[in-house]
Amino acid sequence: MMNRHEFLQSLAAGAAAAVSVDGASTVMAQAAQAGKQTDLVVAMGGEPAEMFNAAMKKMGGIERFVKKGQVVCIKPNAAWDRTPECAANTNPQLISALIKACFEAGAKEVNVVEHTCDNWRMAYKNSGIEDAVIKAGANMLPGDDESYYREVEVPGAVKLKKAKVLKAILDADVWFNVPCLKCHVGARMTIAMKNLMGIVWDRRFFHTNDLHQCIADSCLIRPPVLNIVDAYRTMKTNGPKGRSEADAVLTKALFMSTDMVAVDTTATRFFNRIVDMPLDQVSYLAMGQELGIGTMNIKSLKVEQVKF
Repeated sequence: MMNRHEFLQSLAAGAAAAVSVDGASTVMAQAAQAGKQTDLVVAMGGEPAEMFNAAMKKMGGIERFVKKGQVVCIKPNAAWDRTPECAANTNPQLISALIKACFEAGAKEVNVVEHTCDNWRMAYKNSGIEDAVIKAGANMLPGDDESYYREVEVPGAVKLKKAKVLKAILDADVWFNVPCLKCHVGARMTIAMKNLMGIVWDRRFFHTNDLHQCIADSCLIRPPVLNIVDAYRTMKTNGPKGRSEADAVLTKALFMSTDMVAVDTTATRFFNRIVDMPLDQVSYLAMGQELGIGTMNIKSLKVEQVKF
């Protein structure tokens, strides 16, 4: 049986394998991408804030995404009344680091919002996210009432033709999608694409009208400027809420990309180092690629890695 050190080494190898460009095409691929902005960063082995800062530097800096005077919205996964050790929600240290970076870039206002599944006050409190948000100088907004949403059309959608969407997302100058990596009983995985269910009021529609297609469709509403996947701890069983800390494993990873399909593909491959999860079971990945939301072909992207 692997000890903890060996397990973490195997995860690091899995992350590298998930983004590597193999064979004779390596030099050609690197040459073709010279001078291109980074599409995807994989960080391994650090604490949440230091992985975020290193990955953001590889992406070109926060100024690539936030301009002076802008209103920024952050959508974490804060849906569950669970502590950070359970890995049901985004790590609060990561949220704090992102808020700090946005203000350093000159953001006028930073709002953080979630349409929770559990009681919103308890989820915000026990996840540690509300406290982190307030201490960082941002606003923690509720998403528990229909009045916080505005109906929009979803051009190009197959099933989700219209939806009531959080005004905080629609009205922000830019917004960041900051999910955590975990398994899900219905969607198989819940990462960046699935996290957008938390910007929509009527989630029941998803579950009764082809869940995977609706997840893909939701990504057409208003794409985030950046997706930051927290995998500091990963929920390996009983997702999306989990039952206890035993459902989580310390993996110390972070994935960052402008491409939702690519970041979810990479994170799912990484998850396979913990629990078997074939990509074809996460059907919304291929559906998202079909809709033009992003690509599952990681070799076509400029990828950077950070190791601590």
